[in-house]
Formats: sequence, structure tokens, C-alpha cells
Amino acid sequence: MSDPPPVIALIAHDGKKADLMSFVHKNIDLLRRFRLVATGTTGGLLQDQLDLDVHRYRSGPLGGDVQIAARIVEGDIFAVVFFVDPLDKHPHEPDIQTLLRACNVHDVPLATNEATARYIIARETVEDVERAE
Repeated sequence: MSDPPPVIALIAHDGKKADLMSFVHKNIDLLRRFRLVATGTTGGLLQDQLDLDVHRYRSGPLGGDVQIAARIVEGDIFAVVFFVDPLDKHPHEPDIQTLLRACNVHDVPLATNEATARYIIARETVEDVERAE
């Protein structure tokens, strides 16, 4: 019996949602190899626009970032793709910092831009192929 695929969390601030959707669209075949979770609004876009199977947590400002941080602490998340909008204020900044801290404390790969996100998913996909051989 094979292990279930790793879980990747997909998150984007409002000003970066279009960038995340573009990234996912370009890499949809690779991303379908993972179990996907997302904050509420982002997950809804992924489901509605790209027909992806995504477990949705609450919206970030309503606790979704903290819910995903808890999954990181429990060891359930392989990697986080979080397209942060550094030019905007976020009223839930402490929740965002909790998520980022959880990634750093628990050594979970964290991509805050497309180049790093591509590297993370490509690397895991190559390792999957190598394990299967």
C-alpha cells in the first residue's frame, strides 16, 4: 500500500490571488499529484476556476492561516505556497506571522514567490519518480 500524496497548502493575499491562479494553472498537472489545502477564498477560486479538489479552511482573516499553521505543527503539511502581498496592510498580520513561524520552526518548505514554488513542487515530483524506480 502506497503512502498518500503529500499535502501542499496554497494561500494568497487578495493582491496576489491572480498570480497564484496563474502559477497553479501553469503547473496544474504537477499539483494534481498532491493533496491540496487552502484558505477559504483562495480554495474557492481554485475549485471554481480550475476544478481542483481542495480542502478549504476558513478565510485567512477569519482564522484560516492559523488553521493551516496548526496542521504544520501536527506534521500534516509538506509545503506551503503563500503568495504574500508585501505592499498591502493585513489586519490579521499576527496570524500570518504565526503561519510563517510554524514553517520555520518545523522546517516546512515555504514559497512566497513563483520561482520558489516551482522548485518545491518540481523537486517533490522528481523524488516521487526516483522512489518509484
